[in-house]
Amino acid sequence: MNPLLVTLGTKLTERWLNLLVLPGALYLGVVAAGTTLGHTHWHDIDRLREALDDLTARPVLDRTGTAAVAVAAILLVSSALSLAAQFLGTAVESFWLRESRFPLGRRLQRERHTAWQRLDDERTDAIRDPATPAAEIERLTRARDRIALVPPSRPTWYGDRLAAAAARVYAAYSIDLAAVWPRLWLILAEPAQRQIESARLALATAARLGAWSVGYLAVAAWWWPAALIALGCALVARARAREAVESLASLVEAAVDVHARDLAVLVGLEPPDATGLLSPDTGDTMSEIFRKAD
Repeated sequence: MNPLLVTLGTKLTERWLNLLVLPGALYLGVVAAGTTLGHTHWHDIDRLREALDDLTARPVLDRTGTAAVAVAAILLVSSALSLAAQFLGTAVESFWLRESRFPLGRRLQRERHTAWQRLDDERTDAIRDPATPAAEIERLTRARDRIALVPPSRPTWYGDRLAAAAARVYAAYSIDLAAVWPRLWLILAEPAQRQIESARLALATAARLGAWSVGYLAVAAWWWPAALIALGCALVARARAREAVESLASLVEAAVDVHARDLAVLVGLEPPDATGLLSPDTGDTMSEIFRKAD
């Protein structure tokens, strides 16, 4: 048991450092540098070095106990900041994926829906016109799909991409993804579950990075270069979130394509020797059963 406990302790310590301490400590460092330099001396490295020298020269830091308490305090504050970023990241992720009840979210959704509908109407008119080049139809299709694959119902592309996965699954198999997915998850092989969990974790990590960008933007009130850090975090978070959502939606659709019939066989709606894709009638019946509809 001793080697096992040592290994577990090492992994837990590593995760604690990577997820909590290091991001919070980095943020504390930026806050300290920003409040020391300010807007006027934003690039004055000598000023920052002098401040560090003054801090380390204080007699109180020569005491081992005081230094230990200071280090512990920094670790605790760093962890608290990271936990706050995780909480804010959950809110960011919720804003990305769900229908918004706030005015800003509803306005974004309306604007995206209006732009999508305009491009879809232009595409429809182009298809009806025999003189329209195929390249123009393709351009309009790509422009519309960049907004969303289905009529937007969320404030952001991320939520609409997952909503599109549910809509496409329903169109193909008449499956209510919200009702069927928990049961389908139980029969997925471990490698498939790991891939989906990895995409889901990547999305949560991107949302947490987006939350950090908000924190760095607040520091820009005292030190304007922090706004550049915030912008960098936001751009990276956006790119990673798009990649994670695209991967997650594709994996969910693939899981339904490959294993929906297996689930139907397990619940007795299909014979064990059934082959081919699941029929919409079976998908509709399975959804009704799992919804516990009367």
